[in-house]
Amino acid sequence: MMSATVLDYNTQRAQLPIPEYGRLVQRMVDHVMAIEDREQRTRQARAIIQVIGRLNPQLRNSDNFERTLWDHLHIMSHFKLDVDAPFPPPSPEELVSRPLPVPYPRSEIRYGHYGKLVERMIAQCAVMDEGAEREAYTQVIANLMKRQFLIWNRDTVPDAVIFKDLAELSKGRIRVKEDMQLAHTADLLRTQQSGPRNEVDLRKRTGGGGKKRHRNRKKNRY
Repeated sequence: MMSATVLDYNTQRAQLPIPEYGRLVQRMVDHVMAIEDREQRTRQARAIIQVIGRLNPQLRNSDNFERTLWDHLHIMSHFKLDVDAPFPPPSPEELVSRPLPVPYPRSEIRYGHYGKLVERMIAQCAVMDEGAEREAYTQVIANLMKRQFLIWNRDTVPDAVIFKDLAELSKGRIRVKEDMQLAHTADLLRTQQSGPRNEVDLRKRTGGGGKKRHRNRKKNRY
């Protein structure tokens, strides 16, 4: 009668603190933990650092490469390794501590279809001195507002609506002249539909024309 073979699965073994290094490295760390002589234990720990450094070559590009390896060694020893390390051992609390929340900028946008960039441009234009430069900048902003409005509503938008919103967003500090002319709605919509010309298409057209002329030259030979 054949005896049943007892299989040893990794799922039945103790969980590794850092699985990336494998169970063999973990056995080396456990062996160092059992060494009573501190000096010998330190030499063996430095040898393990060289081993895990070869297993983790991508860390060599970082500034704290060696310290990271020593931190990994302390983690694999469950923070019980007592050696003469070049760096202080990390604390277990550092592994479970949550990072500080990053403050997210929260600012209300008066009209979402214009976007925050338009509001910043309006604030910049409002503090400019009166003159031709401010008038030109005002017209650029108004045309941009009209283009953004047409993305949200593709039917049409009167220039008077853009001027009213511009005055409201600037809190009355920007007033456009009555004779200011904005880009026509049809031109803006046509630009949005066509978009910029693709360089790849231009290369295809050029290459196609060259092949056609090459075929014509072949026909002329006969």
